[in-house]
Amino acid sequence: MQRCIELALNGAGSVSPNPLVGCVIVHNQTIIGEGWHQQFGQAHAEVNAIESVKNKSLLKEATLYVNLEPCNHFGKTPPCADLLVTHQLKSVVVGMVDPYEKVAGNGIKKLQDAGIEVTLGVLENECKFINRRFIKFVTQQKPYVILKWAQTWNGYIAPDATKLSAEDFENQRHITDRIVQKLVHKWRTQEDAIMVATNTALFDNPALNAREWPGRNPVRVLLDKNLRLPADLKLFDKSTPTVVFTQEQKPNEENLTFIQLDFSKNWLDEMLTHLYKLNIQSLIIEGGSQFLNVIIESKIWDEAIVFSSPKTINDGIKAPLIYGNKIQQEDIDGINMQVLLAAH
Repeated sequence: MQRCIELALNGAGSVSPNPLVGCVIVHNQTIIGEGWHQQFGQAHAEVNAIESVKNKSLLKEATLYVNLEPCNHFGKTPPCADLLVTHQLKSVVVGMVDPYEKVAGNGIKKLQDAGIEVTLGVLENECKFINRRFIKFVTQQKPYVILKWAQTWNGYIAPDATKLSAEDFENQRHITDRIVQKLVHKWRTQEDAIMVATNTALFDNPALNAREWPGRNPVRVLLDKNLRLPADLKLFDKSTPTVVFTQEQKPNEENLTFIQLDFSKNWLDEMLTHLYKLNIQSLIIEGGSQFLNVIIESKIWDEAIVFSSPKTINDGIKAPLIYGNKIQQEDIDGINMQVLLAAH
């Protein structure tokens, strides 16, 4: 099952909004086939694993391991449970039940009804963890929200642009180094969307793409309540699909979608619902501090990644305060990285 998880992670950034799934087939204590879900709309892990088995006659005496329950419905591809029944697998070991309502135990039942022995719940917590985005997406109909920021050792997230020349601001605003920047761009290729609010867009003029790492660019999401941002910002270059949330009405353009929110109501929840409808399973929010604090206080975040640099800023914008369950901490080229899961 651990090998299934390792294989499943190869699909990060390619299979969303589908789950990450890996599959291993064992005969007489020997792995005879492996596979994973490689691309949304293409063959699932079980199909790829079975295809990799050279001698298909061994399948009747083999055990198939998979980190997520085999599907039993027609979607982009035929049901995997049917395929396992057709090949008469001896037994199937499943990491976790699929929470998607069209599966939700029915794939397991189909295997059992066909006389296949099913073992459930092996490394279940680990299997749930790698698919935490998918689980929230299908059970709550909301994207998984990841906060990310870098801060100085004395607690600042950025210099104050209103107190500095453009040159001094540019020199001070980069808190992390190029190694961390490459890592962040790698993560961007693995998530569906990335978001900033008005002030960050105005003062930093970010491109919000993954130029430092091969892979897809995330959908860019922007909060611009009053549509006060200038059209010459990088976010409006139409190179990547971009969604702007605003209270104003504005017609859509190529790769530029404007969505109206009612800011007198629960606009954050409404925003997440719109993103769900756009099939965005995960969302990175990169700030700035004011917007990050709104997200933290609203308790809609699921995960936070915080980089702490030995650099200092004498006067600037304070970093948010956040509390959660620390699941990872490591040193990256002298910069401390912590990953927190929300406790709410």
